[in-house]
Amino acid sequence: MRQRIRETVTANPRPLLSESARRTQRIRDECHIYAVHGLRVMGMDNSSLSRGLRPRFARALVEETLSDTPITVIQGARQVGKSTLARVVAGPQARVVSLDAAANYNAARTDPDAFVRQSDDLLVIDEIQRVPELIRAMKDAVEQTRRPGRFLITGSANLLEIPGTEESLAGRAETVVLYGLSQGELSGQREDFIDRLLSGDGKALGVRTGTLRRQDYLEILCAGSYPEPLTRQGRRRNAWFDNYIGRIMTRDVQDLSRLTHLDRLPDLVRLLAANTSGELVKARFAQDSGIPESSLPPYLELLETLYLIHQLPAWGEDLNKRVTGRPKVSLLDTGLAARLNHVTPAAMAPGSVSDAAGGLLESFVAAELRRQLVWAETSARLFHFRDRNGLEVDIVLESDDRRVAGVEMKAAGSVSGGDFKGLRFLRDKLKDRFSLGVVLHTGTEAVPFGDRLWALPYSALWT
Repeated sequence: MRQRIRETVTANPRPLLSESARRTQRIRDECHIYAVHGLRVMGMDNSSLSRGLRPRFARALVEETLSDTPITVIQGARQVGKSTLARVVAGPQARVVSLDAAANYNAARTDPDAFVRQSDDLLVIDEIQRVPELIRAMKDAVEQTRRPGRFLITGSANLLEIPGTEESLAGRAETVVLYGLSQGELSGQREDFIDRLLSGDGKALGVRTGTLRRQDYLEILCAGSYPEPLTRQGRRRNAWFDNYIGRIMTRDVQDLSRLTHLDRLPDLVRLLAANTSGELVKARFAQDSGIPESSLPPYLELLETLYLIHQLPAWGEDLNKRVTGRPKVSLLDTGLAARLNHVTPAAMAPGSVSDAAGGLLESFVAAELRRQLVWAETSARLFHFRDRNGLEVDIVLESDDRRVAGVEMKAAGSVSGGDFKGLRFLRDKLKDRFSLGVVLHTGTEAVPFGDRLWALPYSALWT
């Protein structure tokens, strides 16, 4: 049995969300959101500890998990802020070791059992995927002395996908997935768009006009969600993305996989970026990347394990027997996707030759919703809908109690009744199960388009 992965909040979420809201307010009241003093991290650069840091709304979930679970896992892509969050939560008394440091890496591989027993208090191990043998050692340590908050580990890969780790973690660990910074985290405002969307009450959307224009959204897309490139511009930002993907392709994939065609993985990533939010046609990707079609699935799984891409499964649920079953695939960070496509905000301006804006906007919304699911009160899953007659909805959200909402994305600054065709189909077929349908656009106006249908600016996701 897999451990609970808190991408969604299940069971009775209200006490947790109440506590989470209290902690979020406390975080906002602190000087520069967080100010961390006196914590030294073995094998890591501590210069960032003196800076003011953005709030991370997943923090309350990490603290909650530490209070009742022996092993807490924070996992997500490299450079999304896992180590920083772990250090903030752990406090100055915890022992923190990074497996990116050669001495720690060698010691962990030499004697995993001794390595995990180096502290009687909370032990924080950063980049655990580099030495998977530590998972078994932690399992043995927990079986001998089981208590909450014994280990806090971070990983730049989905540990459940690493052979041999699932059984060791089952019943002993909980995972909090940390994505890049959401727009709400950047503005200091906790988002609840998913809860409002699935409420079925259009007034709950808090609809109001926006202030951002198309060019502003294009800048947001190209900046992405990784903390570091958000502080850079132009060539320096491009250099960060280039080095980031280069490091993953030359080091991280080698740590995790022995697939035959790893040398062709960079080409596959570039192809996925060029087709971000498109349907996954395996034959085409296989042909263009040089990876045999029969061998393609493990390469896609590897990229998902590294939190570089995610797949959006098709949703149809007996509405129409002609529903297509292919998933959509997109990069989780639009800044990285834009860089791999060599597109800039200027290149996506009206009248330009690039048509990348539509796919990047759809990837952006899917990623923002995925981030919000970490702290949303409503547990839901994300899908897309398309039938062979051309009816489609870019993102379908279905809650655990089977309420359904739909979101369409447009790169234009205005919408028309025809843009709601797919949403109307879902509304009429699902009747009372259908909560709300929204078409997001790059303009500023919020406009109702009939029963449970709204046109909203993209900024409604976080304002």
